[in-house]
Amino acid sequence: MSPGPARGRTAGADGGGPRRGPVRRWQLVRAGSDAVPPSARRFMARARQRRMRAALPWAVAGGVAALAGLVAWALLGTGLFGVREVRVVGADLVTPVQVRDAAAVPDGVPLARVDLAATARRIGALAPVERAAVTRDWPDTLVVTVVERTGVAAVPQGDRLVVVDASGVVFRTVPSAPDGLPVVRLATPGPDDPGTRAALDVLAVLTPQLRAQLTELTVEGLARISLTLRGDRTVVWGDATRGVDKARVATALLGRKADTIDVSAPDVVTFK
Repeated sequence: MSPGPARGRTAGADGGGPRRGPVRRWQLVRAGSDAVPPSARRFMARARQRRMRAALPWAVAGGVAALAGLVAWALLGTGLFGVREVRVVGADLVTPVQVRDAAAVPDGVPLARVDLAATARRIGALAPVERAAVTRDWPDTLVVTVVERTGVAAVPQGDRLVVVDASGVVFRTVPSAPDGLPVVRLATPGPDDPGTRAALDVLAVLTPQLRAQLTELTVEGLARISLTLRGDRTVVWGDATRGVDKARVATALLGRKADTIDVSAPDVVTFK
C-alpha cells in the first residue's frame, strides 16, 4: 500500500514538488466586557486611579506655575497695570504738581515695579515735607500721603521772614510772621546752627503764660538770649541751660511792675 501525500502539502498541478497549504492571517479582536473577569477590571480601574492621583499634583503645580507666570508678566512686563494717576493727600504748603514732579514716576510704568520707599524719599526731600508715604491703589494709581512741617518760629532774613520747624529746618518764606508764631532774631537759622538750637530749646520750655506774652526772642550769642514781652518788657534769659527753672521764675514775676526781669541766674533774680 503506497503512502498517502504528506500532511499539509499537495502535489503540484504539473506533478512537480510539494506546495504549501493556506497561510493563516491573524487579527486582533477586542474582547467584550464579559470576556474580562470582574477582578481584572477592578485591578485595572484601581491602577488608573493611582496613576491619576500621582499625576494630579504635577498637573496642579504646572497650572499654578503657568498662572503665576501669566500674572507676573501682566503686572511687571506690560502696561496693563501701569501708573495712570498720582493721587496726593495732605498737601497744603506744596502743590500736587510739585509732589508728582518730585515723585518722578513715569506714566505707564508698571505699578508693581514702582519702588515705593525710593519714591517717598524723593518726595520727602521737598523742604515743606516732613515725611511722605507712598502706597499702591490697584489697578493704576499711586497714593502719596504727605505730612508737612509745622512752624514754631519766624526768623527775619532781609525784608522777608523764614519759617522754621521744631528741628530748625527752614521750609517756608513769608512776607510777614504767620499768626501765632513768635519772631526769633538770629543770624543764620538752620538745624545745625547753635543759635537756632538754643532758641528752640528756650521756646520749648516756656510756660503758657510766657508764650502768650512773647512777641520776640533774640539770640545775640549763646549766653545772650532775651525775650521781649508785650508792653516792651524784657526777660534776660542768658544761656539755654536751666530753662524750666528760668521759665517758672519768670512766670511768677510777671505780675511785678518791672520793665526788665533777669532770670539768667534763676536762684538770684533781679528786676527793674
